[in-house]
Amino acid sequence: MSLASGWRNRALPILWLPAALVACSPALDWREVHPEGTGVTALFPCRLDKHERSVRIAGVDLRIQQHSCDAAGSTFSLAVVDGAEPIRVEPLLAALKAGVAANIGGTALAEPFAPPGATPNPSSALLHVQGRLPDGRPVTLHAAFFVHGVRIYQAAAIGETLPEDAVRSFFGAIKLTP
Repeated sequence: MSLASGWRNRALPILWLPAALVACSPALDWREVHPEGTGVTALFPCRLDKHERSVRIAGVDLRIQQHSCDAAGSTFSLAVVDGAEPIRVEPLLAALKAGVAANIGGTALAEPFAPPGATPNPSSALLHVQGRLPDGRPVTLHAAFFVHGVRIYQAAAIGETLPEDAVRSFFGAIKLTP
């Protein structure tokens, strides 16, 4: 065996290592984030994009801030709306929850949801919805609704298939920060 062929035989596995590592990288790259202006700490499986826009909710034009990302065929998001007045919190929560199920034509199953630091509210909930996208494909949506003062939050994970451990990680890590 020549010196050159010996080097090639040893180098080949080293050259394949980066390709093997990329092929084995996880689709969900979890990271703790503190989206600016939200007062929330959360785990997201991808790098966030931020969008702001005005929306009409429960007959009121409000500014909504949304942080979202796509990973492994699913979208994870956190939306924040400032209700501005305590009397608006309940109607806004109800409208947001109704809109989620209606958007995918599904019926929501609800369970209580109160992340650490949230203001206690009987309307806070985690909804589980099976529905369809506009193109007819089946979709699963999990959406949590909670409040802190007059600020209303909606955290959501939606996809054709959502791994249960990803859903647990995402919603289990949400906490409001001072």
